Amino acid sequence: MQEPHPFSRFVAILARGKTKTRPLSLDEARDAMEMIAAGDALPEQIGAFLMLLRLKEETPEEIAGFTLGTRSRFDLPAEVPQVDIDWSSYAGKRIQLPWFILSALALAQAGYRVFMHGTDGHTPGRVYTQETLERLGVPIATTLTQAATQLREGNFAYAPLEALSPTLRRLIELRPVFGLRSPVHSFARMLNPFDAPMMMQGIFHRGFMDVHAGAAILLNQPHMAVFRGEGGEIERRPNKPTVVWTTHGAAAPVEETWPALLPDPHQPADEAMNVADLAALWRGELDHAYGLASVTGTMAVALRTMGKAATMDAAQAMAESIWSARDRQRLIAPALAMQD
Repeated sequence: MQEPHPFSRFVAILARGKTKTRPLSLDEARDAMEMIAAGDALPEQIGAFLMLLRLKEETPEEIAGFTLGTRSRFDLPAEVPQVDIDWSSYAGKRIQLPWFILSALALAQAGYRVFMHGTDGHTPGRVYTQETLERLGVPIATTLTQAATQLREGNFAYAPLEALSPTLRRLIELRPVFGLRSPVHSFARMLNPFDAPMMMQGIFHRGFMDVHAGAAILLNQPHMAVFRGEGGEIERRPNKPTVVWTTHGAAAPVEETWPALLPDPHQPADEAMNVADLAALWRGELDHAYGLASVTGTMAVALRTMGKAATMDAAQAMAESIWSARDRQRLIAPALAMQD
């Protein structure tokens, strides 16, 4: 009799029927993802595993375990840079421009090291961060070592998911095969390869706020903010109130409702989605109330989560001050620009 494949036990846990099926423990989730990342699971097993997870929906323990399992396989540089903010970008934008990119770049100019990671192209019709940065002249890191250099020299780096985990990139590309997003889209946002003390999380479905907050607590993440961002990205919608959950280490989540920054709750879709508008707003050549409020409002959430401001109003004022002080002639530091 043939012995069961070692990975089969994880599939069995999720597929024993209505009365015997249970979620994976954190340790089981970590071990399963380590096997997948090491190439020790068969394609059929991975497909079944991911869709069973999707059917029942992930728990905080599973998200935390998958994150730890993936982190164990990172090819980190010999000298890991100190990073202030880990900023994930996995959704893409289709209704509004990715104004949050200017938020991250403004924070980097103000002296905060921001590491951004994500994917592009997995959903047609969306504008993704990597292509936007490339069009703005911001270089893309192809390895974590290159990202570390860019962070030290210019306070900002973006690396695609394949630089963190080629395995996860391949799994995300299975979306058209499954016809659905897989759990990879959820836990890739938590990877934080440089162990930044603050993580920003944007989600599309409100039901995932407690999952991400719970995972952050299990990971003992010093600071994290998660909210329903525009298009699922880390971008505050300035025309509507925004509920933000923050976690600080093992403490219980704190829920705050940030007020709308604009009086009109209705914002028409941007039909043109012209990336050049981002550069024009940065240079002060474009009057765009929604874009400006989105940029400063998103920065304010980051600053308050990091503990740089005691109140929402103080955080907003600080964000507006950072924006006013930006170097309008440069999106990025000269040293980083020369690497392109």
